[in-house]
Amino acid sequence: MTGESRLRVGLTGGIGSGKSTVSALLASRGAVVIDYDLLAREVVEPGTPALAAIVERFGTEVLAPDGSLNRPALGAIVFAEEAALRDLEGITHGAIKRRAVELEAASAPDAVVVHDNPLLVEMGATELMDVVIVVDVPVEVQVARLIETRAMTQDEAQARIAAQATREQRAGVADIIVDNTGSLSELATIVGEIWDELSAGRRKNS
Repeated sequence: MTGESRLRVGLTGGIGSGKSTVSALLASRGAVVIDYDLLAREVVEPGTPALAAIVERFGTEVLAPDGSLNRPALGAIVFAEEAALRDLEGITHGAIKRRAVELEAASAPDAVVVHDNPLLVEMGATELMDVVIVVDVPVEVQVARLIETRAMTQDEAQARIAAQATREQRAGVADIIVDNTGSLSELATIVGEIWDELSAGRRKNS
């Protein structure tokens, strides 16, 4: 941890698992959260090198009329073809990682820094973390939630899930697995217990 007492926590989970809810609960307890979904949007804003590279690779049809990235248009391409998705990741992942490093360095030296990253496994970033938390639900629960909350079709939901690491791959790198099939109050209790553990770990490293 570069000589400082920050505790670096990797938080991940499949789409529709409820990872963002866990992230918000940790933030409410005092964690510094680095939201990789926000970073993924930031690094492809108009004028960025990443957006220029995306247009060069995928064409101007992935741009909105105002010159910003048309995310649905790009998504339709990359979630239908694995090679296209890998090309996109090759463009964006480096920029996202660099921005995350900057944000972590700006946090307090004794902070619990949560890297809220749906692609923690895919980006090969698990080994950089002191603790890895995986939010987990069965695939059928993911599909049902995506249909209900994001208006996806079943095929669209399954394609998004298939584009990510498997439950088994995430479980294989987890220090803590959060079962999020229960109620919000149950989840809050679990996260509270995890926060107590993380805070104790931070004090140990201080």
